[in-house]
Amino acid sequence: MPTEADIAGARVTDFAAFVTARTGESFPDYHSLWQWSVDNVAGFWGALWDYFELGERTGAVLVSTEMPGTKWFPAAQLNYVEQVVRQARTDRPAILGVDEDGSVIELSWAELLSSTAAFARALRELGVGRGDRVAGYLPNIPQAVIAFLATASIGAVWSACGQDYSAQAALDRLGQLQPKVLVTADGYRFGGKVHDKTGDIEALRAGLPSLAATVLVSRIGATLPDVRAWDELLDAPGGEIDIAPVDFEHPLWVLYSSGTTGKPKGIVHGHGGVLLEHLKAVALQSDIGRDDTFFWYTSPSWMMWNFQIAGLLVGATIVTYDGSPSAPTTDALWAIAARTGATVVGTSPGYVLACIKAGVVPRRDHDLSALRMVGITGSSLPPSSSLWLRDNVGERVPVASISGGTDVVSAFIGGVRTVPVWPGELSAPYLGVALDAWDEKGHPVRGEVGELVITKPMPSMPVHFWDDLDGSRYHDAYFDMYPGVWRHGDWITVNDHGSITVHGRSDSTLNRHGIRMGSADIYQVVEALPEVAEALVLGIELPEGRYWMPLFVVPAPGVELTDEVKARINATIRAEVSPRHVPDEIIAAPGIPHTRTGKKLEVPLKKLFQGAELSRVVAPTAVDDPALLGWYAQHSPPK
Repeated sequence: MPTEADIAGARVTDFAAFVTARTGESFPDYHSLWQWSVDNVAGFWGALWDYFELGERTGAVLVSTEMPGTKWFPAAQLNYVEQVVRQARTDRPAILGVDEDGSVIELSWAELLSSTAAFARALRELGVGRGDRVAGYLPNIPQAVIAFLATASIGAVWSACGQDYSAQAALDRLGQLQPKVLVTADGYRFGGKVHDKTGDIEALRAGLPSLAATVLVSRIGATLPDVRAWDELLDAPGGEIDIAPVDFEHPLWVLYSSGTTGKPKGIVHGHGGVLLEHLKAVALQSDIGRDDTFFWYTSPSWMMWNFQIAGLLVGATIVTYDGSPSAPTTDALWAIAARTGATVVGTSPGYVLACIKAGVVPRRDHDLSALRMVGITGSSLPPSSSLWLRDNVGERVPVASISGGTDVVSAFIGGVRTVPVWPGELSAPYLGVALDAWDEKGHPVRGEVGELVITKPMPSMPVHFWDDLDGSRYHDAYFDMYPGVWRHGDWITVNDHGSITVHGRSDSTLNRHGIRMGSADIYQVVEALPEVAEALVLGIELPEGRYWMPLFVVPAPGVELTDEVKARINATIRAEVSPRHVPDEIIAAPGIPHTRTGKKLEVPLKKLFQGAELSRVVAPTAVDDPALLGWYAQHSPPK
């Protein structure tokens, strides 16, 4: 429960006072401010621009509120990098670069901006100009941040993959853009092992005939022919960054859909939409500012990498980490948080569960006195995990679960310093997010499961999809079910106190006997069992009205999936979830396949079991362990 001091000192409270001074409206609590923000879309986003002093604002905030096709700030000229430059300071580093061996490199703001200027100049010398694409194939290191900022500063377009992607997986994404320059590293370290990526880099370069140059960051001491060395390009002092003003919707970066059923869709976001959304999400929702050190465990393949860079927009120090969160021991992430003095740490429900099963006690073994918030995303956080964080990280440290997506490179729902945290629930919709839960007929529902919809536009919604000239793929992705309304594809419940419960993807819903259940509800209780390492549940409609609901289980090390263990799993689901959603079968599996960003491969496997060919339901390059696909393909529903 937030204290009076929390509420008074929160940045969102200051913003509410700013809006009150402009409009005369009063906001007794966060939910009243949220309601105003979605009732007055232009007023809210215009106020946000002025609150963060982004420059003189001329013309309309938006042309219309129709989706898709909304045009934001049509007269504006700006650049994302301008806001980073404005935050330069001398009393704190800009970036702390951490390696798996525990070493930490401090990059001052002056060094960050000088390196950005130098690399921007190098890009221009290599022929990169406004609208050209620069591709990154990099681990989560400071050089990746510098390369992005330099690219954006000249009006070029950034796009990146982490080096856990194979050459083909990276090519499926970056190859669409015909990049002019590739920025890469010779390898990375993970789990105590060195991964030499020079072979993949050569294959990637061979598949990118548009490249004028490759820039190589040395991480493991490997060499490649015909590349430009990063250190040599940055040898000359950079001076001030020559920032190119661009239109509000000028492309900033291209992110990607999971690509499980074909070539990943390139999702294009604009400078202005990302800037406004990230200022709101970081400063007002997460209350991150100039006194903070922001560490989210992530990779350049995942939108949270882009989100963490937004810490620089408010003058915070950000932490980049190249390595495993669980090496050399399970509590490695908490050790990094202590070493860097992190005030905000972000991780996943899976990592929290691993800590629980390993008996980790972070508050006992690490100095987390600076920590004031734990962020969670990737999937739903069970109430038991939220309570574990309270007891083992700190009762004064709120847990801010967030849910959103690559689609808007931010969150729709999450925590806010002025609203309580209820275990297993997300505290509130973000400001400016006209979120609702609808039934299949488009009627709002409360206290029951519905489709997550956004009924009014947000500026960080995609400008367009790459190579989607008529906009049909963009339309079909979000607006096919409810015309003019964004359907995100998640099941949620809007609770009576305004919080949100997320149940999982609506296209993988479990529908037994007419009762709908999200897969996340099953995972929360099954994966908490010590005998279970991971699980995958599917609800599969079969011919003649039949329905098959298998639960695939990866047993914990040393555990055999005996009838006794299966009975315990069933009893747990029956008692803690629903007797109607006890699985038809529990099957021991060698592993659970995921997308490259960690999502379980529920929908493609469901289609596979419904009779579709494996080659048509999933692209192997989009899967973290493609070898598992063959194992699942050998199984079939009961006749």
